Amino acid sequence: MFTIEGVAARTGLAVPLARRPVAVVAALYAALVFPLAGNYGLTADELYFRMLGDDPRWGYFDQPALAPLFAKAGAVLFGDTVWGVRAPALLCGMAIVVLSALITAELGGGPRAQVLSAAAIGTSGVVLVMGHFLLTNSPDLVAWCAVALFALRALLRGDGKWWLAAGVTCGVATYAKYVVLLLPVTLVVALLVVGPRRELRSRWLWAGAALALVISAPNFVYQAVNGWPQLVMARALSEGDWTDGLMFPLDVAILAGPAVTVILGVGVVCVLRQPRWRPVRALGAAYLLGTALVLAVAPSGVDYTEGYLMPLIAAGCVVVDEWMDRSRSRVAVVASVLAVFAVVQVATSLPVMPARVYVKFAGSSLTTETFGWERLVGQVSDAYTALPADERSRAVVLTRNFGEAGALHWMREDHPLPRIYSGHNELYLRGAPPEGTDVVIAVGMDENRLKQDFGACEVVARIDNGYGLQTTEQGRAISVCREPQASWAELWPGYRLIGAY
Repeated sequence: MFTIEGVAARTGLAVPLARRPVAVVAALYAALVFPLAGNYGLTADELYFRMLGDDPRWGYFDQPALAPLFAKAGAVLFGDTVWGVRAPALLCGMAIVVLSALITAELGGGPRAQVLSAAAIGTSGVVLVMGHFLLTNSPDLVAWCAVALFALRALLRGDGKWWLAAGVTCGVATYAKYVVLLLPVTLVVALLVVGPRRELRSRWLWAGAALALVISAPNFVYQAVNGWPQLVMARALSEGDWTDGLMFPLDVAILAGPAVTVILGVGVVCVLRQPRWRPVRALGAAYLLGTALVLAVAPSGVDYTEGYLMPLIAAGCVVVDEWMDRSRSRVAVVASVLAVFAVVQVATSLPVMPARVYVKFAGSSLTTETFGWERLVGQVSDAYTALPADERSRAVVLTRNFGEAGALHWMREDHPLPRIYSGHNELYLRGAPPEGTDVVIAVGMDENRLKQDFGACEVVARIDNGYGLQTTEQGRAISVCREPQASWAELWPGYRLIGAY
């Protein structure tokens, strides 16, 4: 037994954090991501979070409370701009970089291994995206890294009190995303299968589990009181079949990046097989178990397993660092390969190109959701101002999805707009337009449904993002509808939309 930073260590693997080099990597990450944060615009999800953040609640139909709170906090603290809304995501990305280095140190990696881990993970596709866009995954991934670190400290240092920190982190993280509970569940099963089983007799482990349940309890109370909406959402989002699982390895390679995926593979094998990491091989087994569960339940849900990757990449970096020690030329090779792929990942994950250049190569990605919102708001505003004065006083906007509603809500102070309604997810529960509302500006709605529900509907514009980019909104109608054919209590269920954007 000996002491590392004042904590008794059972294995002697842990080394001190290389604070200055890791701080430099985190600062470089911020210098790379932050200047690009304002390019293009917000995604539909970010606009939705910003809208929900103006009406904070314990929970929402389609998610817990944290992401909308982050969007609101960013707007208040850093300005209600694209940069401000996304500032919490950048802080999450920086936290992941630092936590990755801490995990590497816990696994015995020296300063160079820690820098390698922080740089490799910081330039991976998943962390670049999580640090740029504000998503539910952004704080969720921070929590996974923190729980992994605390679990490693409990297992390697023989100090069970770290399970309490893991439990608290899991409990808090459920307010971002419930999937964080997959990690402790699979880790406990892995401990039972591959050991060390003595941890299952630790009162600290079960005390940590109890803390997680107590802290997360309001989430489950909200779910129970509201009819378990998360299960409804899960069914709506569970599209795909077993064939989607065939793409799972490729999806992992995209999340991590090609070069980092090789390091990940090294980490998984070594954690499971190397004697020095025998106390923590349950972490590798938990990843395999979690992946199997996701493939069985949601074959296309590779993002549910991304939190497992960071500690395994960190382990791979320790091994790669030891391999580089044998030859100076290997250091240059590893650095060059990582740098080349980092450039590619930055170019494909972040908005580095001018918008008109990007749209020529745009595929299906979050970035394609960031175009055209201001034009859409302008088109809706034009439709509203073109109404006769007596109709403007009683008109409302009805949008098909939360992206359109969020954009109109966020930019409403700069454009003349009436009250905004939508039947998408949480917004449906906010209620229908008031009875007696007989003038509706319908945005993106099914035109056949509008013809059935209103006596008169006129298409006044087609949504155009200005780039010809094929998005969910592009080409859909903006209509002015009058003379509803039934009460709003009867019409409203027909406008409900459950599921992703």
